[in-house]
Amino acid sequence: MNALAPYIAAAKPYVDLTQPSFWLSIASITFNPTAWNIVARNEYHNKTITRLFGSQKAGCYFLAFMIFSFGMLRDNLFHDALASQPASLPPLAKPFDTYLPIALVASGQILVVTSTWALGITGTFLGDYFGILMDARVEGFPFNILTNPMYVGSTMCFLGVSLWFQSIAGLVITAYVYVVYVVALRFEGPFTDMIYAKREEERAAKKQ
Repeated sequence: MNALAPYIAAAKPYVDLTQPSFWLSIASITFNPTAWNIVARNEYHNKTITRLFGSQKAGCYFLAFMIFSFGMLRDNLFHDALASQPASLPPLAKPFDTYLPIALVASGQILVVTSTWALGITGTFLGDYFGILMDARVEGFPFNILTNPMYVGSTMCFLGVSLWFQSIAGLVITAYVYVVYVVALRFEGPFTDMIYAKREEERAAKKQ
């Protein structure tokens, strides 16, 4: 740790790595997709939550509540982290210093909310791992312009808030959010594809 001390000190005017809130934010961002992927895969194989709550839908709604709650906690920890960091990013030229952050957050929220509306609660919150599968692929907005609009929208919100706070630390955290989402998709995408491919195989077998 002593070997890193000069680098930490040099970075402090831009990103204060000595602030616990910075690392709490990083930890919460790491925890959420990691935990939910583990929980969802366990549910697919062992039906733990379904047995606990007595039905697939009740179990999925419980997981949705947990994901939403921990998402709110993640966002609060992110705001706390930025509040304890120096405003080290040079401000954008007016009026972009105000308009661009607001536009990013607003656009990001639109993508998140419309994704949830299009997929429904069970489609959004890992219902397919509970055996609650959608009849067909959603192709309307925002899925007609982006493959993963919810993750893109969330990243845009992090970026907008970081620019609002003029925080280089916020940009570092935003970049980490992007990396975490990319890694999560490498696990989520193929597994979800496998679930639906298996259903199609079962349907085809019944027709024979």
